[in-house]
Amino acid sequence: MNLLNEKVTHKVFGNGKIVGQDESIITVDFNEDIKRFVYPDAIGTFISLKDKDTAKSLKKIISKKETEQKAVEKKREEKKKQKTLELQRIKQLKNHKIHESSQIVFWLDENEQQSVFTDWQVSTGKIKSGPNKGQPNRAARLRPNSAALLTVREENQAETDRQIIGLYMVKETFAGNLSEDGMVPAHAYYRIKLTEQEAEKMLFWNYYKNKNYPHRTSWNSGKYRYFDNVWTAQILKDIMALKTDEEERKQVKSFLEYFLKMNLLDINHIPKACGALKQ
Repeated sequence: MNLLNEKVTHKVFGNGKIVGQDESIITVDFNEDIKRFVYPDAIGTFISLKDKDTAKSLKKIISKKETEQKAVEKKREEKKKQKTLELQRIKQLKNHKIHESSQIVFWLDENEQQSVFTDWQVSTGKIKSGPNKGQPNRAARLRPNSAALLTVREENQAETDRQIIGLYMVKETFAGNLSEDGMVPAHAYYRIKLTEQEAEKMLFWNYYKNKNYPHRTSWNSGKYRYFDNVWTAQILKDIMALKTDEEERKQVKSFLEYFLKMNLLDINHIPKACGALKQ
């Protein structure tokens, strides 16, 4: 706001006129006694504008700036707090030997799509080369804190259309590095199956992001890949929002609470999904 030539009153220096102004300083002439003040802090504290309409307009501007500044400071504090909590989480994960990407996502073939919701287990496949060729491919990161995410993509679909059709926690006694047959069995209770309509709204690439190539949506090869713990929590929250049946919502809520506990996550500090499709 332009305050040049505005008449003012100072508690000590008396009457004066503003003769200079920039973003942070105003210069006031008190009968050739030139003084500089911090703007806008001095207005209303040490200096009063004589024109009431100008003073009222300036007060609104200052109030708006203060509100904006408080919002910026609040956001900065929240970001700082989030960073501190994330560092604490990573430290806890290391102390508890929980990898920050200890979840697994499967690309189900046609047969598995038919059997997974009856057998509630998925194979990690066989090693394709090297001295251990033909042996079960052990997903070594998997522990009782891990969830198995189930995804599908038809041959005529683009990779960006990959859907999440369900997920389950692994069996509470399971350890991937000790698996003899390469099968990843489900927990007896924590299991979720999505309807076709729900799956259409749960696109895998809304959550998954290659940190080196955030816009890339390519699976390339392999039957499974590891998945971030936080991303899985985001998926569970979104599934809970999708469910309309009260009993199903309770089941998902119970699943989410168990998952958060097992992975040392706080529901209040789960960021919004920002996968490759959201970049």
